[in-house]
Amino acid sequence: MVLLIHPHSPILQLEFHKPDIIVKVDHPRLFASRHDWTLLPGSIAADPYLFSWNRTIFERASEFYVLPPANYTIDGGLVGNGVLDVARSVQLRIKHWAYAYQLSHDSKWVDRAWMEIVVASGNSTHYFGEDGDNWNSQHWLDVGEFITAFAFAYDWLYDAWNSTQRDSIKWSIVTLGLQKGIEAYKEKAWFFSVNGNWNCVTNAGMILGSLAMYHEDLTGTAAELLSLAIPNAQENCAHAILPDGSWSETPDYWYFGTQSHAQMASALLTSTGSTQRVLTINPAWEKTGLYHIYASGMTEKFNFGDCGPKKITATANSLLFYGDHFNIPEYTLFQRDRPDSPDPLSMFWYNPKTTGKWFLSPPLDHSFSTPSSAWVSMRSSWTNTNGIYIAMKAGTAVGHQAHSNIDAGDFVLDALGERWAVELCQNNYLSPNYFSSDAQESDRWLYYRCRTEGQNTILYNNSNQVVDAVPGITFASTNDVQASFGHPHNSRTSTYWITDLTNVYGGVSIKRGLRILDRRRQVLIQDEIENATEKSQWRMHTRASIQFSADNRVAHLTLNGKSMVVILQSPLTASFHVLQPVRSVHDPPLPKHASDDPNIGISVLAIDIPAGTQTVVVLFSPQEENSLQASERPTVVPLKLWTLDSHLDLITS
Repeated sequence: MVLLIHPHSPILQLEFHKPDIIVKVDHPRLFASRHDWTLLPGSIAADPYLFSWNRTIFERASEFYVLPPANYTIDGGLVGNGVLDVARSVQLRIKHWAYAYQLSHDSKWVDRAWMEIVVASGNSTHYFGEDGDNWNSQHWLDVGEFITAFAFAYDWLYDAWNSTQRDSIKWSIVTLGLQKGIEAYKEKAWFFSVNGNWNCVTNAGMILGSLAMYHEDLTGTAAELLSLAIPNAQENCAHAILPDGSWSETPDYWYFGTQSHAQMASALLTSTGSTQRVLTINPAWEKTGLYHIYASGMTEKFNFGDCGPKKITATANSLLFYGDHFNIPEYTLFQRDRPDSPDPLSMFWYNPKTTGKWFLSPPLDHSFSTPSSAWVSMRSSWTNTNGIYIAMKAGTAVGHQAHSNIDAGDFVLDALGERWAVELCQNNYLSPNYFSSDAQESDRWLYYRCRTEGQNTILYNNSNQVVDAVPGITFASTNDVQASFGHPHNSRTSTYWITDLTNVYGGVSIKRGLRILDRRRQVLIQDEIENATEKSQWRMHTRASIQFSADNRVAHLTLNGKSMVVILQSPLTASFHVLQPVRSVHDPPLPKHASDDPNIGISVLAIDIPAGTQTVVVLFSPQEENSLQASERPTVVPLKLWTLDSHLDLITS
């Protein structure tokens, strides 16, 4: 029997067994070895990216240094959002200070980290949660992030601590984190059986904490937890990536999941010599960089579904790790120029030998075809931020950890450096029953931002779409690549995407087609509705100011001094009008004490569509040189006759 004693805790005993891995003895071992740290100053001096990132990291460390220790600010109760932002803030600070000490050997960073640790472990006069559960196991993301923070502190600053400090940090990791993890596994907590960010974040925290103090933990807690967390992460977190590379939740939650997955894989690699298959068990991880790159528009990402909480520690720097380990230089080259690239982990995940231009090889169009989350991305350029970006999704509303919307056919549109068709993101996470379920009659679907009417799609009979329906898709492209910056597109460049939404609308035949026209200077959306017994409505949410032509069939959108002409080509009997982004008076009532978040500055550009058989054709023309004029009405081509060549005669000079 081996004992670990902490002055604020009773004596602890635990029987354990070790997993079949060998953990390195030397510290530091998480993400980088002592040898890696020794080589880093030379790499910083030789590479402009590392040099710039290093400077930014030290600047941020200094900014954090003068702040008081993080306050235990509870967001909506311990079972609401808990203290997740607090945990991530503590982690961000400690990671930066530990890095700064490793590079400078200045003890002030150690002293400041210790001040934070004392408070964050509940061992100061500052209130920091319930005694013995200071890291809030009622909201397990909090625990996972706190463990990660203390893992950085223990491993990266191991040689700087005295034995008392080491024991105190170790006690916190074991008692406030790892033991809670074993209890959660024994109780079969729900997040251990989901393929999403909860599984990745919690398992990553437990794996990092266990690896950090593996040999010094004489209770065996770390060894036992590794034997539980690694296979669970292989089975669940590793399969949060769908076969086409899409993240199983939303583009925003990709950040949280991949950040934790990359940290988990990286720490296992440097500590055990292997990623323990969490990186390779699902081959789709090699494709997930494409998901992020294609979801990134000219102004922001295609942010369908819940956009998520503040990222704080979550970056897209997993692309640096995946790019190096999968030998996909485009991932590394894409991410190194992003604003979130400066981070201590980037200093080890980035391979300075990577050269080239990432934007020359990926096609401008890509269809992600996994039925549960099908979507498409099209653009005129990878590098011209004034170019066109259009993305549209189909897929089901179920199976996304209750972070999706009922939004088949939903789209965003960028042009001229502005986003013209926008997403509303999530309602308040603390709203009553917001995460109740994704069943058809769930209270979640009562909120405007989650309902079909809150999306840029067709609203039929003022009703939500069928949540578990799987639309069909058709995609074709000339597979154009950006041969060089600013190179004009060939006149035969073409792409289109059609989704059959019939089952989404309960059997009413509705198909939606999308294509880029005129050397990728115009966008066309075409909807075909057959034998509908009820009326429909075409809807697009926008921040633009809207004025109409005399017949209300041309909408002139202006935004930040830019102009977009939207032409209603068909049907001839319809017209545009503007609505407010609020729930219809015919919608079922919200849950008791619930309310929709206001959609300030948003208008809905709408077209009322009568029952029967109708073809709705809307043409978007950003107003720049050679733009399509408002008077032009290209010939309507039925969706069944769409080919790559079917619209070539619509090219202007």
